[in-house]
Amino acid sequence: MFNKILIANRGEIALRIIRACHELRIKTVAVYSTADELSLHVRFADEAVCIGPPASKESYLNIPHIIAAGEITDSDAIHPGYGFLAENSEFAQICNDNGFTFIGPGPEIIDAMGDKSQAKITMKAAGVPVIPGSDGNVLSIAAAIKEADKIDYPVILKATAGGGGRGMRVVHNSSDMEKAFNTATAEADIAFGNGALYIEKFVENPRHIEIQVIADAFGNAVHLGERECSVQRRHQKLIEESPSAVVDAELRARMGKAAIKGTKASGYVGVGTVEFLLDKNNKFYFMEMNTRIQVEHPVTEMVVGCDLIKQQIRMHAGDKFPDYFYNLKLRGHAIECRINAEDPANNFCPSPAVVESFHMPGGKDVRIDTHVYAGYRIPTQYDSLIAKLIVRATTRQGAINRMQRALEECIIEGPKTTIPFQQAILRDKQFQSGDYNTGFLETFDYQPDRKD
Repeated sequence: MFNKILIANRGEIALRIIRACHELRIKTVAVYSTADELSLHVRFADEAVCIGPPASKESYLNIPHIIAAGEITDSDAIHPGYGFLAENSEFAQICNDNGFTFIGPGPEIIDAMGDKSQAKITMKAAGVPVIPGSDGNVLSIAAAIKEADKIDYPVILKATAGGGGRGMRVVHNSSDMEKAFNTATAEADIAFGNGALYIEKFVENPRHIEIQVIADAFGNAVHLGERECSVQRRHQKLIEESPSAVVDAELRARMGKAAIKGTKASGYVGVGTVEFLLDKNNKFYFMEMNTRIQVEHPVTEMVVGCDLIKQQIRMHAGDKFPDYFYNLKLRGHAIECRINAEDPANNFCPSPAVVESFHMPGGKDVRIDTHVYAGYRIPTQYDSLIAKLIVRATTRQGAINRMQRALEECIIEGPKTTIPFQQAILRDKQFQSGDYNTGFLETFDYQPDRKD
């Protein structure tokens, strides 16, 4: 087992990793920018090293500074969390080259799964259902039109190095292709330094279902059920739950089997997520594999009773996962709300501010993951996520009721937050019925002052 782990991240995920390490009796090193000097992850780590000014490229994306911090603190492993460098194969390789264990898959696997078109080829070869589309990238507008004519409109252009909805455009006919192709290429180039695109059949109004997988270095892999992630605004998730209201035991077994096939075919080690689109006929299609811990991992932890960060660390320390993993059962229902410092009444405008008052709920099966406290100044340079509220209950309706109660107890004064919007979603009859998809928020009628 590792002696000391450096966490190359910030905020709630850095604090989450620190907690897991301390329970494993592993020492921790926090890195931070000058904007995060007073963050809780800095306070609770055993050691902390400032790695630069607030701008991400000069701190949390500054690989030489992070490696130097690992060297001066005599760390033996580096955990990237999610975001920033978590899926950067160059960073993984540099960690390994400098004697640090990168707590994530190898750089070749990050590259293979990070290139969406290559990942699709790998999964298809393993027998995982994939969305009809191009075998690799489309290199011109003419090639994109030719491919779209084969698979039929509507189609979607996707950045091969993409994520978070950037470099994506839906195209309904050939006359729209040129503008969509040029816009998606430019957006992908700016966001990822790679403008390459591939094309797929656009699955209209699907559900976004992801399967949590874990694999050790001995060829063993299991899945830990699904997460429903269809409540999205501009491809950014706001509420997640496990299990999905529409996935029964038979469908779960089929999706889990496909996810394990893909995991083993890629040679994956550690925790990862295989994401699928599920259409109205319960046909599912591989979308992508995330080679890191997910923001929404706590809902899986709540229903299977497993600490995914601890298991991730153990897998990369060379442990074999225990046999009881094959018999883990879903227990009840869990829901997560991502609380962001944004104003939902003002087009979700970021709301960085000093947190004047901060109180989070408690009670049975209520969990809070946050780095925020009263007096904390929310930085302007980073993601707006300030807390994750997770609840569990015996039934889905019980979890909805518990989340409604928990959100009512949240007190965050200073910044505007997404809490009122999430309360409105939880009151919505369509959400409560479980009959919703990724298009749900496009027609959702949010009335800020409504309290029914």
